[in-house]
Amino acid sequence: MNKNVTPKVVQAEATRQGHLPTYLQVILVVLTSIGVILSVLFIFHIGGVRGVFSHYTYFYTLITVFLSISFLILPARKKDRTKVPWYDLVAASLVFGVGLYFTLNSWNILLIGWGRPSLLNFLLACFMLLAVLEGARRTGGLIFFGIATVLTFFPLFADAMPGIMRGVSWSLNHTVGLHVFGSEGLLGVPSRVMGGYIFGFLVFAGVMIASGAGQFFMQLALGLLGKKRGGPAKVAVIGSAFFGSLSGSALSNIAGTGAFTIPLMKRLGYPAHYAGAIEACASTGGVLLPPVMGAVAFVMAVMLGVPYVTIMVVAIVPSVLFYYGLLLQIDLYAAKHGLSGLPKEELPSLWATLKEGWPFLFVIAFLIWGLGFMWWEAQAPYYASLVMVLLSFTSRETMMTPKKIFETIATIGRLVAQTQAVLLPIGLIIVGLGATGVSARLTGAAIGLAGDNVILLLIIGALTCYLLGMTGMLAPAYIFLAVTLAPALITAGGLNPLAVHFFIAYYAMLSLITPPVALGAFLAATLADAPNMKTAFTCMRLGIVLLIIPFFFVYNPALVLQGGSIFETLYLFIQCLLGIALISAGFEGYLWKVGNLVWLARPLLVVGGFLIAFPNLNSTLIGLLFLPFAALITFVIRKYKAKPSTEAQL
Repeated sequence: MNKNVTPKVVQAEATRQGHLPTYLQVILVVLTSIGVILSVLFIFHIGGVRGVFSHYTYFYTLITVFLSISFLILPARKKDRTKVPWYDLVAASLVFGVGLYFTLNSWNILLIGWGRPSLLNFLLACFMLLAVLEGARRTGGLIFFGIATVLTFFPLFADAMPGIMRGVSWSLNHTVGLHVFGSEGLLGVPSRVMGGYIFGFLVFAGVMIASGAGQFFMQLALGLLGKKRGGPAKVAVIGSAFFGSLSGSALSNIAGTGAFTIPLMKRLGYPAHYAGAIEACASTGGVLLPPVMGAVAFVMAVMLGVPYVTIMVVAIVPSVLFYYGLLLQIDLYAAKHGLSGLPKEELPSLWATLKEGWPFLFVIAFLIWGLGFMWWEAQAPYYASLVMVLLSFTSRETMMTPKKIFETIATIGRLVAQTQAVLLPIGLIIVGLGATGVSARLTGAAIGLAGDNVILLLIIGALTCYLLGMTGMLAPAYIFLAVTLAPALITAGGLNPLAVHFFIAYYAMLSLITPPVALGAFLAATLADAPNMKTAFTCMRLGIVLLIIPFFFVYNPALVLQGGSIFETLYLFIQCLLGIALISAGFEGYLWKVGNLVWLARPLLVVGGFLIAFPNLNSTLIGLLFLPFAALITFVIRKYKAKPSTEAQL
């Protein structure tokens, strides 16, 4: 196979894991191993660990281990990406020491309560708060850090705020105690999600990535779609979808897979901005692609009190519709511009790829079986990881050698540390809004502003999701809105809770690829050497399904398998497929069996597609009329333009 199209998924995270000196690499692996062993003991109830370790002990241990690691691998400044300065070593050591002190006193904290801590405990808790906020800055940037900091200390001045933002104030001592020692701060949603759900899936992701799953799925996509028209772009979509599901991070997915897919698309004739937009859209959708989804899916399961497998099943239809719309637009663009696929001699053998990589497909099927049929929940990814390790010995390329085991554990440590650094500030935000009573006020204000108009309430919600999603941190934006906006939509609108929470998650995700602050689009534009805003606006068009589908499944939960018969769900699904097909044709200006569309026909198809996809029989019937009308206009205008040239020849 030609080396130019050999997939190489790189780990282009903004970390310095690969630059750590040997002794720090060893420390990283040892600390991660402690966390993994403790998690396995706790999740599987082995050795009576739950009798010795309270859930507080477990949570504090994970915070101690992985918050320490975050200061080793996440640079404070760009110039520190290849070295670990002395102050990061000091910070990591202090975090470990303070966290260990809390861990050793965890039973005391749980049984007696440190809500109003002593002076020593207060000072140590303040340090831990500052460490968590610094982790937020290193992972999420200044905007995320600013939001988290303001809401962390919001209880100190809530009574001085105007209007609906006015709430109950608390002393500094009590506020710090609530954050660090209470059941709703660091030990609340972030720790419950991390310790109970995400940790095992991050272990699974680390094992899969280290085994070469990313490269396999890119090879598989090349073998399946590489020779089709627009093949490289379709490879980017499928490969990025799978890798994004494993990594759980849209930005890291763009950086990792985009290094291969974007140059390949440009080579085959896709403009730079279009290639970057395809990669950004595909990577963004992967965060909510089953079976392994991003952190927000696990947070959603905890917030709603439902099994993770329920979240996974609900996400299937929206994910299929999103990638269906993306692939359709890519195919139509390729047809319109005559873009072919890759030469056969440059493509990997599909049979050889499957023969080498079947363990990856088997393990994912095993994970789905464990979640959906055995109801193993938090235990499923550990079983799947063990199966993957055992199957790795079937091939020399995937075999778990001592070196690869070391790299796998280091990868797990990086994934957990980065995820935890994003999640921990969420607990601070929840306390800041909840303890002051402001979250209830915001819910009431949203209901009062919209009145009985559910459409207006949804539009307000969509705009709020978009604004908060601009930080690039999907999980914090989702949490904030799940606490403040979701109750308003569910109570005032009488909407399905699961549909509402997915509505929020999708619109928060949308801001990654939508101007003016489209972090995912801008990162892809940098890799593609394309204009930022042009790439972002192309992303917005390619990701049009994200704009419309959430409204549809909120109004008709059968589309997300909530209520209604299987026949109703199938009917709505087919309806959406047809509507998205027309919308895609309208945007790309090309229709099957018709060819290039005249400009007058394009908006007709877009409007008709919206009407067809909307879950209402009357609108669907009206929308169907737009298709023949648009085709007729195209044929008539095309014939009219061709007539003078025919007469001239005569």
